[in-house]
Amino acid sequence: MSERDNGWAGIRSIKLFAVGVCLAAAAIACTTGQPKRYVIAESKAYEASLFRQNCAICHGPEGEGKTLTDGRRIPNLRDGEFKYKTDEQIYRHISEGGNGMTPFRGQLTDREINMMVRFVQDELRRPQTKL
Repeated sequence: MSERDNGWAGIRSIKLFAVGVCLAAAAIACTTGQPKRYVIAESKAYEASLFRQNCAICHGPEGEGKTLTDGRRIPNLRDGEFKYKTDEQIYRHISEGGNGMTPFRGQLTDREINMMVRFVQDELRRPQTKL
């Protein structure tokens, strides 16, 4: 090989190495290993539909709570310290209401209330990363 060929081979090796490093960095950046945040507005799940129809008006479209004009705070269902932690406590609160919340036992079936309990526990309260 001539010196010129060796020079081009060296440059090609450096370019291939640089491309490989960039691809590896991109792959690492895209795979954080943490679950993505559940987006209620984008979900076609029945539970998400129930949430949008019955809960979002008070808890917000993504369950993050809000402050009313009179200063009362509607709880965030995703983050923070939760007053109702167990499935039974959440079920009872959805069903019977209280603390300003409307009871849903007349609007939702027992099956739907149980689905909402699982939705809160499994989708809204799971560890997540914001997009």
